[in-house]
Amino acid sequence: MQTYIKIHPADKVAVALCPLSAGTVISIDQKEINLLEDIPQGHKFALQDLSENEPVIKYGYPIGITKEPVKAGSWIHVHNMKTALGDLLTYTYQKQDTTLPPTEERFFQGYKRADGKVGVRNEIWIIPTVGCVNNVATAIEKKAQSLICGSIEAIAAFPHPYGCSQMGDDQEHTRQILADLINHPNAGGVLVLGLGCENSNIGELKKYIGPYDENRVKFLVCQESDDEISDALELIQELVSYASVMKREPISCSELIIGMKCGGSDGLSGITANPTVGAFSDLLISKGGTTILTEVPEMFGAETLLMNRCESEALFDKTVALINDFKNYFTSHNQTIYENPSPGNKKGGISTLEDKSMGCTQKSGSAPVRGVLSYGEPVKEKGLNLLSAPGNDLVASTALAASGAHIVLFTTGRGTPFASPVPTVKISSNSALYNKKGNWIDFNCGQLVEGTDLETLRNQLFDYVIAVASGEEVKSEKAGFHDMAIFKQGVTL
Repeated sequence: MQTYIKIHPADKVAVALCPLSAGTVISIDQKEINLLEDIPQGHKFALQDLSENEPVIKYGYPIGITKEPVKAGSWIHVHNMKTALGDLLTYTYQKQDTTLPPTEERFFQGYKRADGKVGVRNEIWIIPTVGCVNNVATAIEKKAQSLICGSIEAIAAFPHPYGCSQMGDDQEHTRQILADLINHPNAGGVLVLGLGCENSNIGELKKYIGPYDENRVKFLVCQESDDEISDALELIQELVSYASVMKREPISCSELIIGMKCGGSDGLSGITANPTVGAFSDLLISKGGTTILTEVPEMFGAETLLMNRCESEALFDKTVALINDFKNYFTSHNQTIYENPSPGNKKGGISTLEDKSMGCTQKSGSAPVRGVLSYGEPVKEKGLNLLSAPGNDLVASTALAASGAHIVLFTTGRGTPFASPVPTVKISSNSALYNKKGNWIDFNCGQLVEGTDLETLRNQLFDYVIAVASGEEVKSEKAGFHDMAIFKQGVTL
């Protein structure tokens, strides 16, 4: 088994793929290095003597600078290195040609909707317009389980705390995200549950929903009902009758939209799981499909890699705005832009935001950027898209679903049980996590450092995603989890 890896020929550090003890002799680049201290799995050690303020190179790029002189064979982490990032930067467009040649078409078994969209699930969703009716929505969900029949795969409510006492962008974002979910093709039917006096009431929300199929979308205002639960169950029965006769049929994977997100990363995330997802993204795009990359704060430090892959200068300008708008969001709230990585990331071996970002952007593969989306904006362009959303796992995954993702691929080195509005595939960066949390993790990329090559693993992941799109449940679905979260930025009245 491989015990360490130097990712790029220019790197000044290597990464331990398993715990390495002090005194271990490492043979690399035709020289031997004696480890001066224990190196935890996923953590870095120096391949040469480094002076104070010297760039630390990993992935072939600087991921920070040293705080002090570091000897070859030393553990290098937050105690002796720091970020080298500044605040707002000036960028120059240096276009890279990254066109992918087309590959053979693949099909999945999905649902064709009346509006021309396709879905990978046939569920009934209960969408509250406001947090005041969350408990009512949850009670309806529980009582409605007995109505599941035919091809209906789940009846799920999506409680959230918003929809009233919001101002400006917060109110707009709530309405847009709720409208996006109401229009999402994974839902064969939707009950929109309002209170009646909220800011984002049903009348207002309809302006965001746009044209809709009255057989597929039903509305209930609780203040206008004598018994809202009884009335809701009658409406859900109508939705079930409409959607339960729908059948899966072969659909080209060029119609698939896949979101990509990472969380609870470790030092192996950028070596195993994220590159595998990147290779998957390239493969899907080569077949005409679409992927969406988000969590903008975790692009800081690696953003130029994405900017230079923009298909046009107009997209480059939008990507610059995507990055700088998020930096301004941080500073406008008197927060440090680079307050990252998290404690769990650091424990797993990630030392700086550049380190995390270089690993994060591996998920984008090598395809050109063909779309840049604002928060809540539905995807329009096939190929790789960038989406404005924060790094928070649940907020970002909900944003991916709202922009049209049928499935979210979520890589992790620490593990998490959460779900999102759409099937959320948990991909482990290491085999220990996969073996320990079999009730959470769906796919193991730890095998990439255990003898499986990237192309084989990419193909296995692609086959698994096709199976999920065709109806195979992921672990969080088997557990009955359905989650959502909306990005809050401003004032609450």
